[in-house]
Amino acid sequence: MPVTISIAFHSGYGHTRALADEVLDGAASVDGASAHLVDVTSMSDGDWELLARSDAIIFGSPTYMGAVSGPFKTFMDQTSKIWAERGWQDKLAAGFTVSSSQAGDKFATLSQLATLAAQHGMLWVSLGLLPGNNSSKASIDDLNRIGGSLGAMAQANADEGGDVAPPLADRRTAKLLGVRVAVLSKMFQPAVTLQSSSVLEES
Repeated sequence: MPVTISIAFHSGYGHTRALADEVLDGAASVDGASAHLVDVTSMSDGDWELLARSDAIIFGSPTYMGAVSGPFKTFMDQTSKIWAERGWQDKLAAGFTVSSSQAGDKFATLSQLATLAAQHGMLWVSLGLLPGNNSSKASIDDLNRIGGSLGAMAQANADEGGDVAPPLADRRTAKLLGVRVAVLSKMFQPAVTLQSSSVLEES
């Protein structure tokens, strides 16, 4: 069955957009999956409808001062009506973030994204990669070089634009997150459809 993946993101300086493009490419590379970018700073009725019919939503925000960006937080608050109506219940969710520092308190941002998903009754998809660049034989070119597991983490030099930073290793890591979410969406969708049908038959 075909699945729809949406990447809902905010990008302040182009770095998060660069990652969003990679997540998009990864998700779209899975047979039977369609992937779409949604810039949360310019939400239209069509964008909200797209999120409503998506099988999975991957959230992306830069890490500013140890948290999601202001525009992304505004988007989070705007989903309160959807939360009350359980509109995203049982959709898959995942997340990615980027900061100029290696650590940059990115875990706090991913935790916010995962909490948003949990409040909506969504099912969080982890990165699913072992950490890279953590031994004498490792390299900064390794996948998951930042060592995240809750989601995809990236580092982008503050004096370089999104055309250069984040580096290839971080972009490839983000792309694999997109692949993982799309594959799991295809695996999970029949179970959700069957469960929903059973509930309707019993009610």
